Amino acid sequence: MNPAPTPEPETRIERRGRAGWITLNRPRALNALTLGMVREIAVALDAFEIDPQVELVVIAGAGERAFCAGGDVRWLYDHGRAHKYAEQAAFWREEYILDRRVKRFRKPFVALIDGIVMGGGVGVSINGAYRVVGDKALFAMPEVGIGLFPDVGGTWFLPRVPRRLGGFLALTGLSIRSGDMVALGLGTSYTPSAQIADLAQALAFGSAPVDATLQEFSASPPAAPLWAASNWIERALGTFDPAAIRTAIDRAAHEGAPFAVEARDALGRKSPTSQAIALEQMELGAALEFEEALRFEFRIVSRVARGHDFYEGVRAIIVDKDNAPLWRPRPGEPIGESDIAAYFAPLPADEELRFP
Repeated sequence: MNPAPTPEPETRIERRGRAGWITLNRPRALNALTLGMVREIAVALDAFEIDPQVELVVIAGAGERAFCAGGDVRWLYDHGRAHKYAEQAAFWREEYILDRRVKRFRKPFVALIDGIVMGGGVGVSINGAYRVVGDKALFAMPEVGIGLFPDVGGTWFLPRVPRRLGGFLALTGLSIRSGDMVALGLGTSYTPSAQIADLAQALAFGSAPVDATLQEFSASPPAAPLWAASNWIERALGTFDPAAIRTAIDRAAHEGAPFAVEARDALGRKSPTSQAIALEQMELGAALEFEEALRFEFRIVSRVARGHDFYEGVRAIIVDKDNAPLWRPRPGEPIGESDIAAYFAPLPADEELRFP
């Protein structure tokens, strides 16, 4: 009898020349992060940071379709349905600690993004120092569509996207490609997909500084259609009042503004509670330090995990796939300011997010 094949590791950790190399290796699942992957990446970063032969770290995704499409939402859904909230909290706690690790890493940290990057994948890439985007890069923070909210540091980096476009992406969940990623500062450089393998080789086995290597392989990015539409978006999101924003977007849709129809339709489909949380994130986040932003996110997710909309959103979009979530409250129904503020309130001292 032939022995059973050895299963592929979810994360491949190796040293290539001068680079510590992390490959997210669940291509069939669009490289969605599991708790095991979070832990493996954390251990790898600890080792790479103290290894004198490692000059930089590179993270990439396996396969042709995705860098990383997010966290393992179905796992989180199943554990919440089984009231295994401690296991859920462990995932988010360790994920956010890893995101902070990426943000504060003391060697050059390069993400090669040439595919879908959403949710948890954003946390281990956009928070790093260098984000190289290729032709297939597709960025979104679609959490409001499943009753979550833009986390993994989104409270910090989305308010810092110019012209309120970060808030627009947070509220609508709409996606952008490489040109807009660079224009909005989410990508630090653009390299055509056909040259990314050569760039990877140069990063690992070249001798030039990281900045010079990235510059050598960078090119003028493609068109940035969302950035081109930023005038009306900035006006529409000039307030943190959800009703006023909807009115302004509806008016822009009637006037034929680019992205306005898609934005109006998206606003009508997403969780109203999630959108209200996201707006509060955009209002508070611009004045927060990164670690404080993550602490707020952990408070929010700890409460969302015990609520209604997350499970209803995942049921409708991922489990039953009827695309007809029944949000509570429903679109158009009032949401109290105190109800949203409660998501941001401190947790009991022993439950708060703390960093090593």
